[in-house]
Amino acid sequence: MKQKILPASTNLKDFELFLQSDYEVGIFLELHISQLKNVSKMAHSYHKKMIYHVDLIHGIKSDEYATEYICQEFKPYGLISTKSNVILKAKQKGVISVQRLFLIDSHALEKSFRLVEKTKPDYIEVLPGIMPWMIPKIRERVQIPIITGGLICTKEEVDNALQAGAEAITTSNKQLWEYFGPA
Repeated sequence: MKQKILPASTNLKDFELFLQSDYEVGIFLELHISQLKNVSKMAHSYHKKMIYHVDLIHGIKSDEYATEYICQEFKPYGLISTKSNVILKAKQKGVISVQRLFLIDSHALEKSFRLVEKTKPDYIEVLPGIMPWMIPKIRERVQIPIITGGLICTKEEVDNALQAGAEAITTSNKQLWEYFGPA
């Protein structure tokens, strides 16, 4: 991934800031299905590539049918999900797939490894990102590029995650967007 910061929007105000930025790829975390058409149109008009978090699109079930609809109607750059059927459908449709994993405990991590072996996503997003020492362990086990985010608040935390081997950092912290800028 070229960009080291992936600006994450949770509302239209943040999305508009992303559109005005020099970043090419952005993430929209939470939005309502009724906003998807407008957001997609705006992103295309600014030549931006969007990754949508399917599990956080309100008003639509995050399953393979919704994934197919989103891929056909809005042609996203990528989709994020915790669900294997969403990841598999995104891959089938030629869309970048990002499997989101939560570092809760060793049992959850093992379950996540089995899921990743099944889906073989393009990227894994590991949360929270403030445990950079886990990144090399996970990457070694799954051999898939890692994106990380969640609870990363400082420049040092971004640097630590990148130095540990993360491809990029997802963040809604606009100061970090400004500090790092696009690649």
